Amino acid sequence: MASSKEYLEFILEQLSLLEDITYKAMMGEYIIYYRGKIVGGIYDERFLVKQTKSSLKLMPDAELELPYEGAKEMLMVDEVDNKEFLKELFDAMYPELPAPKKK
Repeated sequence: MASSKEYLEFILEQLSLLEDITYKAMMGEYIIYYRGKIVGGIYDERFLVKQTKSSLKLMPDAELELPYEGAKEMLMVDEVDNKEFLKELFDAMYPELPAPKKK
């Protein structure tokens, strides 16, 4: 099941306290970037983020979910209504995320 543009727009609004949030549509889903690094994505109407020390610490009870078959498990974000939490989460995760690959 593909994710809706409406859910993407909702998540982007929830991330509005952060600057330099971008996304890329990929086979009916959306990859979310923060300052050029992949933080997570929207898969089947679920907002998932990568597992990092910070994301695991800030969301210790988060469920691990597969974004798609064959992918690494990601953390399901339950607090999508809390803009301040999402800002804290992304800011904490950013230094732990790998740099974008050179083309």
